[in-house]
Amino acid sequence: MQRKAIAQASLLAAAIMSGAIAQAESQVLRDYRALALSGAGDRVVALEASDPGGLPRRPHATVVVRDALSGKVLNEYDPCTACSYDRPSFSPDGRSLSFIASDAKAGTALLFVAQHGKARQLLTIKGVANTARWSPDGQHLALLATLDARKQVGAVEAGAPQVGEIGMAEDTQRIGTVAATGGAFKLLSPADTYIYEFDWTPDGQGFVATGAKGNGDNNWWVAKLLHVDADGAERVIAAPATQLNLPQVSADGKTVAYIGGLMSDFGSIGGDVYTVPLAGGEPRNITPGYAGSFNGLAWRGKRLLATALVGADVAALEMDAADGKHTVLWSAPVSSAGSDGRLSFSADGAVAAAAQEDFRTAPHIVAGRLPQLRAITQDNAQFAPQVSVQSISWDSDAYRVQGWLVGPQHAEAGKKYPMVVLVHGGPAAAASPRYVAEGEQANPLMRELTAKGYYIFLPNPRGSYGQGQEFTRANRRDFGGGDLRDILSGVDAVLQAAPVDGERLGISGHSYGGFMTMWAVTHSRRFKAAVAGAGIANWISYYGQNGIDQWMVPFFGATAYDDPAVYRAVSPIESIKAARTPTLMYVGERDVETPAVQSQEFWHGLRAMNVPSALVIYEGEGHAIRNPDNQRDIRRRTLGWFDRYLK
Repeated sequence: MQRKAIAQASLLAAAIMSGAIAQAESQVLRDYRALALSGAGDRVVALEASDPGGLPRRPHATVVVRDALSGKVLNEYDPCTACSYDRPSFSPDGRSLSFIASDAKAGTALLFVAQHGKARQLLTIKGVANTARWSPDGQHLALLATLDARKQVGAVEAGAPQVGEIGMAEDTQRIGTVAATGGAFKLLSPADTYIYEFDWTPDGQGFVATGAKGNGDNNWWVAKLLHVDADGAERVIAAPATQLNLPQVSADGKTVAYIGGLMSDFGSIGGDVYTVPLAGGEPRNITPGYAGSFNGLAWRGKRLLATALVGADVAALEMDAADGKHTVLWSAPVSSAGSDGRLSFSADGAVAAAAQEDFRTAPHIVAGRLPQLRAITQDNAQFAPQVSVQSISWDSDAYRVQGWLVGPQHAEAGKKYPMVVLVHGGPAAAASPRYVAEGEQANPLMRELTAKGYYIFLPNPRGSYGQGQEFTRANRRDFGGGDLRDILSGVDAVLQAAPVDGERLGISGHSYGGFMTMWAVTHSRRFKAAVAGAGIANWISYYGQNGIDQWMVPFFGATAYDDPAVYRAVSPIESIKAARTPTLMYVGERDVETPAVQSQEFWHGLRAMNVPSALVIYEGEGHAIRNPDNQRDIRRRTLGWFDRYLK
């Protein structure tokens, strides 16, 4: 099966290169990730993979370079067929390309430099590595490396086995450099500081970075803004009270801009734009009160460019770094991804590119001079819309809330349909438009639910991104309070707008969405079935069990030891006697973020109350369920559970 799939992928790649893909034969969805744009704006590079669906593993992606005007494939690189690739980037002069290949089985990371269709291995690291970036003069490459890593980077990955004396050995991710022509790899940042992100200073003599002491999974929420010089000396630029992402240095080397705000997960970015002198000082919010959530940032000469989620739309903006005044350059109700947030910008900021999709439009690459972005790939043009979709807005308390309603492509007149509410994780995140394809190729759970006649409601209640920091902070110390009211009033709005049966409602979610599912079934009788993935039943016990307890303090205002009452007040287990809703739970065995014992505790309580329930723990999995067989099993069980109780 795997050999056949690899052969099919090779044939497809050859067809793309020759421009001879026949529409009747191209029923394979092409995926685009980690897209970057050359400085001149004339080429794009992305990790591309073709997924026919039904494979026992994620399809292998290759590094593909395309012409930014026509979309024509210029080069394709795949020097390690057993590896997964990370974030390719162009050199400043645009002549070369760098990317990291990770061989999970061998436990190594390889750094490649590619030019004129040939990839040359520059470096081998025993451990894991990511984020290769060129120095401003193109003479060196810097990257983040974890030597002899005990686990993959990130709290969502499966945790290292907790055996022996706990807490004695921690992975440390550090900045390292190597000459672009090869040679010795030099670790620069201190061995006791975990680095999350970095950017070269314009003189090429150092870096700005976000970093923290101690366990890397746990301490991102208290990370500081740092300067690391060419000798590895570390200096604190600022210690913000908020979480921070995407530090970027201005072209004159005087100012650092970053995105700061209340954030619940590394990589899930939303906040305001702050600036601070590189020499150090107090960060200044230049976008206070902005009615959206910034998620991308890039200096281009004297111009400060940004991307943001504004309601249902992704937007690109140019702003004045002195006062935050901004001009919208482009916006659209899509999911969008690029190397500078939601877009990739050329060196002069005039051209942009991104990988984009929405619920009804398959993934594709767009590029062009702002604001005129147009599709330059047609690999997925034959994929037709599979669902209906509408953006729903409603009033809840003092807020105007937004969400997405996805349903069958064609609803029968006079018929009422069951509906499942899918609550996103975070809570600082947002449900965004992802293409729903036939079979298993994209968003398979939504496709299977709508194919069976379900509507799906994806609310963005208070605590979400998209409406500014006040809205994101509105569920602090109130988990399950205002946000559940938002969801329930959103369900009422849906009942007025679509043929949904209010007596056949289900609810589901993963992570914070799993908690909200547990909370909903102990605080509402509206839902007749529930599926909780990696949920939290008891915030008191959870505080001492999880590997990321630092994330809770900004949301609760204190530790569980200093203010146990606020943690207990929002624990679903405290109201377990009110539960009546049949609930299926699943979780990864080695989940660092929401340990399996939380699902076990809730399952135990439901059984004690004689509520129909089931719990599945997936061996070796972390917070993100990675094994495709396990993903399929979750979908099968989820569909079966909702069919049993809602049909």
